[in-house]
Amino acid sequence: MKRSGMPNRLQAFIIKMEKEGLPPAVIDTFAYYYKKVVAGETGFVFNKDIRSLNADEIENADNVGQYADAGKKVLKNVVMIRLNGGLGTTMGLKKPKSIIRIKNGKSFLEIILKQTQQNNVMLSLMNSFSTHQDTLSALSRINPPSPPIIFVQNKFPKILCDGFGPATWPQNPALEWNPPGHGDIYTALYTSGTLQYLLDRKIRYAFIANSDNLGATMSASLLGYFSENRFPFMMEVAERTPSDLKGGHIARHKDGNLILREAAQCPKDELNAFRDISRYRYFNTNNIWVNLPALKKVIEEYGIIRLPMILNSKTLDPRDESSPKIYQIETAMGAALSLFENTPAVRVPRSRFFPVKNCNDLLAVRSDCYILSKAQALISNPERKLAEIKINLDPKYYGPRDLFNERFLIDGVPSLVDCESLTVKGDVCFEKNVIIKGKVVITNTEKSQAVIQKGTVIDSDLTL
Repeated sequence: MKRSGMPNRLQAFIIKMEKEGLPPAVIDTFAYYYKKVVAGETGFVFNKDIRSLNADEIENADNVGQYADAGKKVLKNVVMIRLNGGLGTTMGLKKPKSIIRIKNGKSFLEIILKQTQQNNVMLSLMNSFSTHQDTLSALSRINPPSPPIIFVQNKFPKILCDGFGPATWPQNPALEWNPPGHGDIYTALYTSGTLQYLLDRKIRYAFIANSDNLGATMSASLLGYFSENRFPFMMEVAERTPSDLKGGHIARHKDGNLILREAAQCPKDELNAFRDISRYRYFNTNNIWVNLPALKKVIEEYGIIRLPMILNSKTLDPRDESSPKIYQIETAMGAALSLFENTPAVRVPRSRFFPVKNCNDLLAVRSDCYILSKAQALISNPERKLAEIKINLDPKYYGPRDLFNERFLIDGVPSLVDCESLTVKGDVCFEKNVIIKGKVVITNTEKSQAVIQKGTVIDSDLTL
Protein backbone atom coordinates (compact mmCIF):
# COMPACT_ATOMS: atom_id res chain seq x y z
CA MET A 1 0.00 0.00 0.00
CA LYS A 2 1.37 3.40 -0.97
CA ARG A 3 1.98 5.68 1.98
CA SER A 4 0.23 8.78 0.68
CA GLY A 5 0.81 12.16 2.25
CA MET A 6 4.37 11.37 3.28
CA PRO A 7 6.72 14.29 2.62
CA ASN A 8 9.46 13.62 0.12
CA ARG A 9 12.55 13.39 2.29
CA LEU A 10 14.80 12.03 -0.43
CA GLN A 11 16.65 15.33 -0.86
CA ALA A 12 17.67 15.26 2.80
CA PHE A 13 19.18 11.82 2.27
CA ILE A 14 20.99 12.96 -0.86
CA ILE A 15 22.54 15.91 0.98
CA LYS A 16 23.58 13.66 3.87
CA MET A 17 25.22 11.13 1.54
CA GLU A 18 26.99 13.85 -0.45
CA LYS A 19 28.42 15.30 2.78
CA GLU A 20 29.71 11.83 3.60
CA GLY A 21 31.51 11.73 0.24
CA LEU A 22 29.59 8.77 -1.16
CA PRO A 23 29.82 8.35 -4.96
CA PRO A 24 26.87 9.38 -7.17
CA ALA A 25 26.19 5.75 -8.15
CA VAL A 26 25.73 4.84 -4.47
CA ILE A 27 23.39 7.78 -3.93
CA ASP A 28 21.39 6.83 -7.04
CA THR A 29 21.18 3.25 -5.82
CA PHE A 30 19.87 4.32 -2.42
CA ALA A 31 17.35 6.64 -4.07
CA TYR A 32 16.08 3.77 -6.22
CA TYR A 33 15.34 1.66 -3.13
CA TYR A 34 14.11 4.57 -1.01
CA LYS A 35 11.36 5.31 -3.52
CA LYS A 36 10.28 1.68 -3.25
CA VAL A 37 10.10 1.92 0.54
CA VAL A 38 8.02 5.10 0.48
CA ALA A 39 5.75 3.51 -2.14
CA GLY A 40 5.02 0.71 0.32
CA GLU A 41 7.11 -2.06 -1.25
CA THR A 42 8.36 -4.66 1.20
CA GLY A 43 10.79 -6.67 -0.89
CA PHE A 44 8.79 -9.82 -0.22
CA VAL A 45 9.02 -12.75 -2.64
CA PHE A 46 5.81 -14.78 -2.50
CA ASN A 47 5.41 -18.52 -2.97
CA LYS A 48 2.90 -17.91 -5.76
CA ASP A 49 5.63 -16.26 -7.85
CA ILE A 50 8.25 -19.00 -7.55
CA ARG A 51 8.55 -22.76 -7.73
CA SER A 52 10.98 -25.24 -6.27
CA LEU A 53 13.79 -26.67 -8.37
CA ASN A 54 14.24 -30.20 -9.61
CA ALA A 55 17.63 -31.86 -9.32
CA ASP A 56 18.04 -31.92 -13.12
CA GLU A 57 17.85 -28.10 -13.24
CA ILE A 58 21.14 -27.82 -11.35
CA GLU A 59 24.53 -29.03 -12.51
CA ASN A 60 26.43 -31.26 -10.09
CA ALA A 61 30.00 -30.24 -9.34
CA ASP A 62 30.97 -33.92 -9.46
CA ASN A 63 30.26 -33.83 -13.20
CA VAL A 64 32.53 -30.92 -14.18
CA GLY A 65 35.91 -32.48 -13.47
CA GLN A 66 36.75 -32.52 -17.17
CA TYR A 67 36.97 -28.71 -17.07
CA ALA A 68 39.91 -28.66 -14.64
CA ASP A 69 42.58 -28.22 -17.33
CA ALA A 70 40.65 -25.32 -18.85
CA GLY A 71 40.40 -23.77 -15.41
CA LYS A 72 44.13 -24.06 -14.77
CA LYS A 73 44.82 -22.19 -18.02
CA VAL A 74 42.83 -19.15 -16.87
CA LEU A 75 44.00 -19.00 -13.24
CA LYS A 76 46.09 -16.01 -14.32
CA ASN A 77 42.83 -14.25 -15.23
CA VAL A 78 41.00 -14.76 -11.93
CA VAL A 79 40.75 -12.87 -8.64
CA MET A 80 39.51 -14.31 -5.36
CA ILE A 81 37.44 -11.70 -3.51
CA ARG A 82 36.67 -12.23 0.16
CA LEU A 83 33.84 -10.43 1.92
CA ASN A 84 35.60 -9.05 4.98
CA GLY A 85 33.00 -6.78 6.51
CA GLY A 86 31.91 -8.88 9.49
CA LEU A 87 32.74 -8.02 13.08
CA GLY A 88 31.65 -11.34 14.54
CA THR A 89 29.26 -9.66 16.98
CA THR A 90 27.57 -13.00 17.73
CA MET A 91 30.87 -14.01 19.35
CA GLY A 92 31.18 -10.76 21.27
CA LEU A 93 33.82 -9.39 18.91
CA LYS A 94 34.48 -5.73 18.15
CA LYS A 95 37.25 -6.52 15.66
CA PRO A 96 37.07 -8.16 12.22
CA LYS A 97 36.17 -11.81 12.50
CA SER A 98 38.83 -12.60 9.92
CA ILE A 99 41.71 -11.74 12.28
CA ILE A 100 40.80 -14.20 15.06
CA ARG A 101 42.82 -17.42 15.35
CA ILE A 102 40.81 -20.20 13.79
CA LYS A 103 43.10 -23.15 13.03
CA ASN A 104 46.67 -24.17 13.91
CA GLY A 105 47.23 -20.78 15.51
CA LYS A 106 46.47 -19.00 12.21
CA SER A 107 43.71 -16.47 11.56
CA PHE A 108 41.18 -16.65 8.73
CA LEU A 109 43.14 -13.89 7.01
CA GLU A 110 46.48 -15.66 7.26
CA ILE A 111 45.01 -18.89 5.87
CA ILE A 112 43.26 -17.07 3.01
CA LEU A 113 46.54 -15.38 2.09
CA LYS A 114 48.20 -18.81 1.98
CA GLN A 115 45.38 -20.19 -0.18
CA THR A 116 45.82 -17.52 -2.84
CA GLN A 117 49.63 -17.75 -2.75
CA GLN A 118 49.53 -21.50 -3.35
CA ASN A 119 47.09 -21.09 -6.24
CA ASN A 120 49.06 -18.10 -7.55
CA VAL A 121 45.91 -16.02 -7.93
CA MET A 122 45.18 -12.44 -7.03
CA LEU A 123 43.38 -11.69 -3.73
CA SER A 124 41.05 -8.82 -2.98
CA LEU A 125 39.20 -7.94 0.22
CA MET A 126 35.99 -5.99 0.53
CA ASN A 127 36.15 -4.42 3.98
CA SER A 128 33.35 -2.53 5.69
CA PHE A 129 33.75 0.85 7.35
CA SER A 130 33.82 -1.13 10.64
CA THR A 131 36.63 -3.54 9.69
CA HIS A 132 38.84 -1.50 7.37
CA GLN A 133 41.43 -0.02 9.75
CA ASP A 134 41.84 -3.18 11.84
CA THR A 135 42.31 -5.24 8.68
CA LEU A 136 45.00 -2.87 7.42
CA SER A 137 46.77 -3.15 10.78
CA ALA A 138 46.60 -6.95 10.65
CA LEU A 139 48.01 -7.02 7.13
CA SER A 140 50.84 -4.73 8.23
CA ARG A 141 51.76 -7.27 10.93
CA ILE A 142 51.47 -10.26 8.57
CA ASN A 143 53.37 -8.46 5.79
CA PRO A 144 52.39 -10.85 2.95
CA PRO A 145 54.62 -10.96 -0.14
CA SER A 146 51.65 -10.04 -2.35
CA PRO A 147 49.31 -7.67 -0.49
CA PRO A 148 45.62 -7.98 -1.39
CA ILE A 149 43.72 -5.36 -3.32
CA ILE A 150 41.42 -3.65 -0.85
CA PHE A 151 38.22 -1.73 -1.39
CA VAL A 152 35.58 -0.66 1.09
CA GLN A 153 31.89 -1.49 1.12
CA ASN A 154 29.60 1.52 0.86
CA LYS A 155 26.99 2.50 3.43
CA PHE A 156 23.37 3.59 3.40
CA PRO A 157 21.66 5.99 5.79
CA LYS A 158 19.08 4.46 8.10
CA ILE A 159 15.46 5.49 7.50
CA LEU A 160 13.12 6.45 10.34
CA CYS A 161 9.98 4.34 10.31
CA ASP A 162 8.10 7.39 11.54
CA GLY A 163 8.11 9.91 8.69
CA PHE A 164 10.74 8.24 6.47
CA GLY A 165 13.35 10.89 7.17
CA PRO A 166 17.06 10.36 7.87
CA ALA A 167 17.81 8.86 11.26
CA THR A 168 19.93 11.01 13.56
CA TRP A 169 21.80 9.84 16.68
CA PRO A 170 24.14 12.61 17.92
CA GLN A 171 25.56 10.48 20.74
CA ASN A 172 26.96 8.06 18.14
CA PRO A 173 26.59 9.33 14.55
CA ALA A 174 28.10 6.12 13.16
CA LEU A 175 24.85 4.36 14.10
CA GLU A 176 22.99 6.54 11.58
CA TRP A 177 24.42 4.32 8.84
CA ASN A 178 24.12 0.65 7.96
CA PRO A 179 26.08 -1.64 5.64
CA PRO A 180 23.89 -2.19 2.56
CA GLY A 181 24.43 -5.95 2.53
CA HIS A 182 26.99 -7.86 0.50
CA GLY A 183 24.98 -7.11 -2.64
CA ASP A 184 26.82 -3.78 -2.55
CA ILE A 185 29.96 -5.55 -3.74
CA TYR A 186 29.13 -4.86 -7.38
CA THR A 187 28.65 -1.13 -6.88
CA ALA A 188 31.68 -0.94 -4.57
CA LEU A 189 33.87 -2.74 -7.12
CA TYR A 190 32.84 -0.21 -9.74
CA THR A 191 32.89 3.04 -7.75
CA SER A 192 36.19 2.23 -6.02
CA GLY A 193 37.91 1.78 -9.38
CA THR A 194 38.78 -1.80 -8.44
CA LEU A 195 36.76 -3.29 -11.29
CA GLN A 196 38.61 -1.27 -13.90
CA TYR A 197 41.94 -1.94 -12.16
CA LEU A 198 41.31 -5.68 -12.46
CA LEU A 199 40.14 -5.48 -16.07
CA ASP A 200 43.24 -3.46 -17.01
CA ARG A 201 45.30 -6.38 -15.72
CA LYS A 202 43.36 -8.91 -17.78
CA ILE A 203 41.44 -10.27 -14.81
CA ARG A 204 38.17 -11.52 -16.26
CA TYR A 205 36.74 -13.79 -13.56
CA ALA A 206 36.05 -13.25 -9.87
CA PHE A 207 35.41 -15.94 -7.30
CA ILE A 208 33.70 -14.33 -4.30
CA ALA A 209 33.17 -15.91 -0.88
CA ASN A 210 32.83 -15.02 2.79
CA SER A 211 36.07 -14.63 4.74
CA ASP A 212 34.80 -16.99 7.46
CA ASN A 213 34.32 -19.88 5.01
CA LEU A 214 37.67 -21.62 4.64
CA GLY A 215 36.08 -24.38 2.57
CA ALA A 216 35.61 -21.92 -0.30
CA THR A 217 38.91 -22.40 -2.08
CA MET A 218 39.78 -21.91 -5.73
CA SER A 219 38.46 -24.81 -7.82
CA ALA A 220 40.03 -25.32 -11.24
CA SER A 221 37.12 -27.47 -12.42
CA LEU A 222 34.45 -24.95 -11.40
CA LEU A 223 36.49 -22.11 -12.88
CA GLY A 224 36.89 -24.04 -16.12
CA TYR A 225 33.19 -24.90 -16.26
CA PHE A 226 32.35 -21.22 -15.69
CA SER A 227 34.83 -19.80 -18.20
CA GLU A 228 34.38 -22.37 -20.98
CA ASN A 229 30.60 -21.92 -21.00
CA ARG A 230 30.96 -18.13 -20.89
CA PHE A 231 28.46 -17.75 -18.10
CA PRO A 232 28.07 -14.19 -16.79
CA PHE A 233 27.32 -15.39 -13.25
CA MET A 234 27.24 -18.66 -11.33
CA MET A 235 26.18 -19.59 -7.80
CA GLU A 236 27.35 -22.55 -5.75
CA VAL A 237 24.48 -24.16 -3.85
CA ALA A 238 24.28 -27.08 -1.45
CA GLU A 239 21.57 -29.39 -0.18
CA ARG A 240 19.70 -27.86 2.75
CA THR A 241 19.71 -29.60 6.11
CA PRO A 242 17.71 -28.78 9.25
CA SER A 243 20.56 -26.48 10.31
CA ASP A 244 20.15 -24.37 7.14
CA LEU A 245 16.62 -23.08 7.78
CA LYS A 246 17.69 -19.44 7.99
CA GLY A 247 19.84 -19.35 4.86
CA GLY A 248 18.51 -18.07 1.57
CA HIS A 249 17.21 -20.68 -0.87
CA ILE A 250 17.05 -20.59 -4.64
CA ALA A 251 13.94 -21.13 -6.74
CA ARG A 252 12.65 -20.62 -10.26
CA HIS A 253 10.78 -17.33 -10.72
CA LYS A 254 7.70 -17.25 -12.89
CA ASP A 255 9.68 -15.20 -15.43
CA GLY A 256 11.92 -18.25 -15.95
CA ASN A 257 15.05 -17.01 -14.20
CA LEU A 258 16.59 -18.41 -11.06
CA ILE A 259 16.00 -16.29 -7.97
CA LEU A 260 17.44 -16.14 -4.47
CA ARG A 261 14.99 -15.62 -1.60
CA GLU A 262 16.39 -14.64 1.79
CA ALA A 263 14.48 -15.14 5.04
CA ALA A 264 13.86 -11.38 5.32
CA GLN A 265 12.13 -11.49 1.93
CA CYS A 266 9.64 -14.13 3.02
CA PRO A 267 6.21 -13.09 4.37
CA LYS A 268 5.63 -14.34 7.92
CA ASP A 269 2.68 -16.49 6.88
CA GLU A 270 4.90 -18.33 4.37
CA LEU A 271 7.84 -19.03 6.69
CA ASN A 272 6.84 -22.67 7.12
CA ALA A 273 7.15 -23.17 3.38
CA PHE A 274 10.46 -21.27 3.37
CA ARG A 275 11.82 -23.67 6.02
CA ASP A 276 10.58 -26.76 4.23
CA ILE A 277 13.85 -28.31 3.06
CA SER A 278 12.02 -30.96 1.05
CA ARG A 279 10.32 -28.21 -0.97
CA TYR A 280 13.17 -25.70 -1.34
CA ARG A 281 16.11 -28.10 -1.34
CA TYR A 282 19.05 -25.86 -2.20
CA PHE A 283 20.60 -22.98 -0.28
CA ASN A 284 23.05 -20.32 -1.35
CA THR A 285 26.57 -20.98 0.00
CA ASN A 286 27.52 -17.38 -0.92
CA ASN A 287 30.28 -18.77 -3.14
CA ILE A 288 29.78 -16.76 -6.32
CA TRP A 289 31.49 -16.63 -9.72
CA VAL A 290 31.24 -13.43 -11.76
CA ASN A 291 32.35 -12.53 -15.27
CA LEU A 292 33.82 -9.07 -14.74
CA PRO A 293 33.39 -7.70 -18.31
CA ALA A 294 29.72 -8.76 -18.17
CA LEU A 295 29.33 -7.03 -14.79
CA LYS A 296 30.82 -3.80 -16.12
CA LYS A 297 28.47 -3.92 -19.11
CA VAL A 298 25.39 -4.25 -16.87
CA ILE A 299 26.50 -1.39 -14.59
CA GLU A 300 27.23 0.95 -17.47
CA GLU A 301 24.01 0.03 -19.27
CA TYR A 302 21.73 0.70 -16.29
CA GLY A 303 23.83 3.12 -14.23
CA ILE A 304 23.19 1.14 -11.04
CA ILE A 305 22.84 -2.48 -9.98
CA ARG A 306 19.16 -3.15 -9.34
CA LEU A 307 19.03 -6.14 -7.04
CA PRO A 308 15.89 -7.27 -5.22
CA MET A 309 15.47 -5.23 -2.04
CA ILE A 310 15.73 -6.60 1.49
CA LEU A 311 14.00 -4.31 3.99
CA ASN A 312 14.94 -4.90 7.61
CA SER A 313 13.15 -3.24 10.51
CA LYS A 314 15.39 -2.62 13.54
CA THR A 315 16.10 -0.13 16.31
CA LEU A 316 18.50 2.69 15.50
CA ASP A 317 20.88 1.53 18.25
CA PRO A 318 20.84 -2.29 18.13
CA ARG A 319 21.74 -2.38 21.85
CA ASP A 320 18.98 0.04 22.88
CA GLU A 321 15.45 -1.22 22.27
CA SER A 322 14.06 2.19 23.28
CA SER A 323 15.88 3.93 20.39
CA PRO A 324 13.80 4.92 17.33
CA LYS A 325 12.54 2.25 14.96
CA ILE A 326 14.32 2.38 11.61
CA TYR A 327 14.46 0.63 8.25
CA GLN A 328 17.70 -0.70 6.81
CA ILE A 329 17.89 -1.22 3.07
CA GLU A 330 20.08 -4.16 2.12
CA THR A 331 20.68 -6.43 -0.84
CA ALA A 332 22.18 -9.91 -1.22
CA MET A 333 25.14 -10.65 -3.49
CA GLY A 334 23.57 -13.87 -4.74
CA ALA A 335 20.47 -12.02 -5.90
CA ALA A 336 22.46 -11.05 -8.99
CA LEU A 337 21.18 -14.36 -10.36
CA SER A 338 18.22 -12.31 -11.59
CA LEU A 339 20.39 -9.73 -13.40
CA PHE A 340 21.72 -12.01 -16.10
CA GLU A 341 20.31 -14.51 -18.55
CA ASN A 342 21.69 -18.05 -18.59
CA THR A 343 22.87 -18.05 -14.99
CA PRO A 344 23.43 -21.55 -13.63
CA ALA A 345 23.56 -22.87 -10.10
CA VAL A 346 26.00 -25.68 -9.35
CA ARG A 347 25.42 -28.14 -6.53
CA VAL A 348 28.68 -28.45 -4.58
CA PRO A 349 29.64 -30.77 -1.72
CA ARG A 350 29.23 -29.56 1.83
CA SER A 351 33.01 -29.41 2.07
CA ARG A 352 32.90 -26.05 0.28
CA PHE A 353 30.78 -24.56 3.05
CA PHE A 354 32.33 -24.38 6.52
CA PRO A 355 31.26 -20.98 7.91
CA VAL A 356 32.08 -19.99 11.48
CA LYS A 357 29.13 -18.00 12.81
CA ASN A 358 29.39 -18.62 16.55
CA CYS A 359 31.55 -20.29 19.20
CA ASN A 360 29.91 -23.68 18.58
CA ASP A 361 31.30 -23.52 15.04
CA LEU A 362 34.61 -22.20 16.36
CA LEU A 363 35.10 -25.25 18.60
CA ALA A 364 34.25 -27.64 15.78
CA VAL A 365 36.71 -26.04 13.35
CA ARG A 366 39.51 -25.73 15.92
CA SER A 367 39.10 -29.38 16.85
CA ASP A 368 40.45 -32.43 15.05
CA CYS A 369 37.11 -32.85 13.25
CA TYR A 370 38.71 -30.68 10.56
CA ILE A 371 42.20 -30.28 9.17
CA LEU A 372 43.88 -27.95 6.71
CA SER A 373 44.84 -29.61 3.44
CA LYS A 374 48.09 -28.90 1.60
CA ALA A 375 46.15 -26.31 -0.38
CA GLN A 376 45.13 -24.68 2.94
CA ALA A 377 41.52 -25.70 2.45
CA LEU A 378 39.53 -26.61 5.54
CA ILE A 379 38.41 -30.22 5.06
CA SER A 380 36.89 -32.96 7.18
CA ASN A 381 39.46 -35.11 8.93
CA PRO A 382 39.68 -38.38 6.93
CA GLU A 383 39.87 -40.24 10.25
CA ARG A 384 36.38 -39.04 11.15
CA LYS A 385 33.74 -41.60 10.16
CA LEU A 386 30.71 -39.74 11.57
CA ALA A 387 28.36 -37.13 10.16
CA GLU A 388 28.89 -33.41 10.85
CA ILE A 389 29.32 -32.87 14.58
CA LYS A 390 26.59 -31.13 16.58
CA ILE A 391 27.86 -28.80 19.33
CA ASN A 392 25.78 -26.85 21.84
CA LEU A 393 27.81 -24.83 24.34
CA ASP A 394 26.15 -22.93 27.19
CA PRO A 395 25.94 -19.38 25.78
CA LYS A 396 26.37 -17.83 29.23
CA TYR A 397 29.89 -19.22 29.54
CA TYR A 398 30.96 -19.81 25.94
CA GLY A 399 29.00 -17.27 23.84
CA PRO A 400 31.61 -14.48 23.75
CA ARG A 401 34.95 -15.57 22.34
CA ASP A 402 36.96 -14.30 25.33
CA LEU A 403 34.94 -16.50 27.70
CA PHE A 404 35.27 -19.39 25.24
CA ASN A 405 39.07 -19.02 25.16
CA GLU A 406 39.25 -18.94 28.98
CA ARG A 407 37.52 -22.34 29.15
CA PHE A 408 39.51 -24.02 26.40
CA LEU A 409 43.02 -23.34 27.64
CA ILE A 410 46.14 -23.40 25.46
CA ASP A 411 46.04 -26.74 23.64
CA GLY A 412 42.75 -27.29 25.47
CA VAL A 413 40.45 -28.02 22.56
CA PRO A 414 39.39 -31.63 23.12
CA SER A 415 39.67 -34.34 20.51
CA LEU A 416 36.23 -34.62 18.89
CA VAL A 417 37.05 -36.79 15.87
CA ASP A 418 34.99 -39.65 17.34
CA CYS A 419 32.32 -37.40 18.87
CA GLU A 420 28.84 -37.33 17.34
CA SER A 421 27.45 -34.54 19.52
CA LEU A 422 28.61 -32.47 22.47
CA THR A 423 26.47 -30.38 24.83
CA VAL A 424 27.98 -28.42 27.70
CA LYS A 425 25.71 -26.97 30.39
CA GLY A 426 27.22 -24.69 33.00
CA ASP A 427 30.76 -23.47 33.58
CA VAL A 428 33.31 -26.11 32.55
CA CYS A 429 37.01 -25.61 31.78
CA PHE A 430 38.96 -28.10 29.65
CA GLU A 431 42.62 -28.92 30.13
CA LYS A 432 44.71 -30.36 27.30
CA ASN A 433 44.49 -33.84 25.76
CA VAL A 434 40.84 -34.44 26.68
CA ILE A 435 39.11 -36.96 24.38
CA ILE A 436 35.33 -37.00 23.88
CA LYS A 437 33.56 -39.83 22.07
CA GLY A 438 29.98 -40.57 21.02
CA LYS A 439 27.03 -38.47 22.20
CA VAL A 440 27.98 -36.59 25.34
CA VAL A 441 26.28 -34.08 27.65
CA ILE A 442 28.53 -32.47 30.27
CA THR A 443 26.67 -30.69 33.09
CA ASN A 444 27.97 -28.53 35.91
CA THR A 445 25.18 -27.52 38.27
CA GLU A 446 27.47 -25.67 40.68
CA LYS A 447 28.20 -21.94 40.63
CA SER A 448 31.94 -22.56 40.74
CA GLN A 449 33.81 -23.64 37.63
CA ALA A 450 34.41 -27.36 37.05
CA VAL A 451 37.60 -28.58 35.39
CA ILE A 452 38.03 -31.54 33.05
CA GLN A 453 41.56 -32.66 33.81
CA LYS A 454 44.16 -33.36 31.15
CA GLY A 455 44.06 -36.77 29.54
CA THR A 456 40.44 -37.47 30.52
CA VAL A 457 38.43 -39.68 28.15
CA ILE A 458 34.66 -39.04 28.15
CA ASP A 459 32.35 -41.44 26.30
CA SER A 460 29.08 -40.95 28.22
CA ASP A 461 27.12 -38.16 29.92
CA LEU A 462 28.97 -36.51 32.77
CA THR A 463 27.59 -34.50 35.72
CA LEU A 464 30.16 -32.56 37.71
